[in-house]
Amino acid sequence: MSGFTTRAVHAGQEPDRLTGAVIPPVYQTSTFVQDGINVLRDGHEYSRGSNPTRNGFEEQLRALEGGARAFAFASGIAAEDALLRSVLRPGDHVVLGADGYGGTNRLVTRVLAPWQVGHSAADVTSLDDVRAAVRDTTRVIWVETPTNPRLGIADLAGIAQIAREAGALLIVDSTFASPYLQRPLEQGADVVVHSTTKYIGGHSDVLGGAVVVSDRDWEVPAVDGFSPGSTLAELVGFQQFAGGAVAGPQDCYLAARGLKTLSLRMQRHQDNAGRIAEWLTGRPEVAEVLYPGLPEHPGHELAARQMDGFGGMVSFRLRGGEAAARRFAESTRMYKLSVSLGGVESLICWPSEMTHGSVAGTPQAVPVDLVRLSAGIEDLDDHLEDLERAFRA
Repeated sequence: MSGFTTRAVHAGQEPDRLTGAVIPPVYQTSTFVQDGINVLRDGHEYSRGSNPTRNGFEEQLRALEGGARAFAFASGIAAEDALLRSVLRPGDHVVLGADGYGGTNRLVTRVLAPWQVGHSAADVTSLDDVRAAVRDTTRVIWVETPTNPRLGIADLAGIAQIAREAGALLIVDSTFASPYLQRPLEQGADVVVHSTTKYIGGHSDVLGGAVVVSDRDWEVPAVDGFSPGSTLAELVGFQQFAGGAVAGPQDCYLAARGLKTLSLRMQRHQDNAGRIAEWLTGRPEVAEVLYPGLPEHPGHELAARQMDGFGGMVSFRLRGGEAAARRFAESTRMYKLSVSLGGVESLICWPSEMTHGSVAGTPQAVPVDLVRLSAGIEDLDDHLEDLERAFRA
């Protein structure tokens, strides 16, 4: 099965062996009967360790990203936390993208910092800036591309080379692109992470996260003679089991169902987003449109090379400043004012105090005149009518 959509439909989703049901059942169970002490059926003991529904979803993701293993977690942040705890130890350093999800920044700067994990910010659209941020203790370079919310494009192959030279891991949050439009492991990344809440689930009805790892070896110091493993898959697998922030079977079922139609939805999302971005460039109220599909976007040519499309997210800045941005965000009807993104319905967000409120007042603060759109799959005319209404408000 070589086609993306074919793999999305079939990988990890084999019909039920007992009944022949075309759709695998949801294994809504906490524990599994053993045929003797530690004699397990198909390796299942307890759903924190493994569950057939979660395993099927993980295989589905692994096949689409081309990784060695995939791991599903209860949220995107839970996935990020488990990954960083797997590969970092006190005294290590993280290069973190300056333009990125506020929750990731909070995790690194406020949750991990007290455990003596250092960090520095870098503009991931500049190889020179990334290289300058690397220290002798750098173990992770964390990149979002496209970035959230400015939609900058990072050169993954270039940053992968910097990471290799530094002996660090390149971790890519590819949530905005989804596996359909971008597969960072093919560009040299070591790990890709997703908030499966977003485009993968695709219907704003499930919370989840995922980590997909390459086959790279990675060592962390043993503690009291114990080492959880020597590969990324072993380290993350141990943390998933021991830390326990796993995705439940019902959540995995919903995310797996969403993943089957990802390619169809993403085509519609980005078709709408591209048309909306072009329309916004002609509005006198708009100072700047941030969308990598526009030829004038500084990352347009790079995005065209390393992505299979430009995505469904559009950000723009208003000439009227903060007041105009707030008014616009609160004036749409079809676009619902909300955090999150990637669902079939359109959402609008004022990031500076919503998704990125945790970085307000810092060098990583989002401009107060910026509005972010998650373009849904509704008819284009209804998008433009709703946005026109907000401009007139």
